[in-house]
Amino acid sequence: MLATPGKLPSAAQDSRWAYETKQDGQRAVVYLPGDGSVLLRARSGEEITGAYPELRPLGEVLGRVPAILDGEVLALDEHGRADFQLLQNRMGLAHAPARAARLAARTPVHLVLFDVLHLDGDPLLRVPYTRRRARLESLALDGPYWSTPGAVVGHGPEALRATREHGLEGLVCKRLDSVYEPGVRSRAWIKIRNMRTEDVIVGGWLPGRGRLTGLPGAVLAGQRSAGGRLRYVGGVGTGWSEAERTELAALLRAAGTDVCPFDPVPAVAGAHWVLPRLVGEVAYSTRTRAGLLRQPSWLRLRPDLTPEESAADLPRDVG
Repeated sequence: MLATPGKLPSAAQDSRWAYETKQDGQRAVVYLPGDGSVLLRARSGEEITGAYPELRPLGEVLGRVPAILDGEVLALDEHGRADFQLLQNRMGLAHAPARAARLAARTPVHLVLFDVLHLDGDPLLRVPYTRRRARLESLALDGPYWSTPGAVVGHGPEALRATREHGLEGLVCKRLDSVYEPGVRSRAWIKIRNMRTEDVIVGGWLPGRGRLTGLPGAVLAGQRSAGGRLRYVGGVGTGWSEAERTELAALLRAAGTDVCPFDPVPAVAGAHWVLPRLVGEVAYSTRTRAGLLRQPSWLRLRPDLTPEESAADLPRDVG
């Protein structure tokens, strides 16, 4: 079951919803047959058990009680926050057990469990969220590499504010009477992603395809490092209306140059470079360790700012 992007429920509806922390990881359905084994499947259906050998002991925790659980595999940074870039080093190793074991010793994952779909012979898909949640919590699944984080009923604005204050990805709102709908992106689950905003300098663009032929498909954004260099921070391909994209195309053509303004030159195939004089504001979720923006979206041009006035310097550790 998947969540639909949206906003917090209204104050009048707040008490009918539960709120869970959203963290950036790999979704996994966990099968516990009751024979001491465990099997994990990704959203694609691919078996990923071998990528996470530290989770194998979970198969013995419930003894002979079979269960199917829903959760998220995370890699945590030194502050205990999910770091998707760390997790990427672990993903895709289901058929490389030796390497998976080495990385597990160095960067163990943590499985957060938030739903139970089948338990001890009882199918729970048509059971309301509140009862499923109670069954899940009764299992007391808290171990060295897995846990069952709490959910808050009501107090949505406070819950969302807490995720922002702690630098977490966001919030998932779940209607208390909702059943579990496998494979459905449901309005009974709403996800709210905490987004940051910063100014960037446009240094290039990539041509659009299909209905965007002749228009920019993405702009290549940069920010000044402490030394004054324009460092590439990623491509931004969403957030424009058709009219805004057409306006931007004219500005980019007028600013065209054969010289890449980024230092170092990014490895972006098919890039068209422009003089770094356009400033825009973008929203993004977080940064990678290399300083790239994750999930960036264009908000607006900033004609009121020159590149010199843009205050969007890179953090010192990536500059």
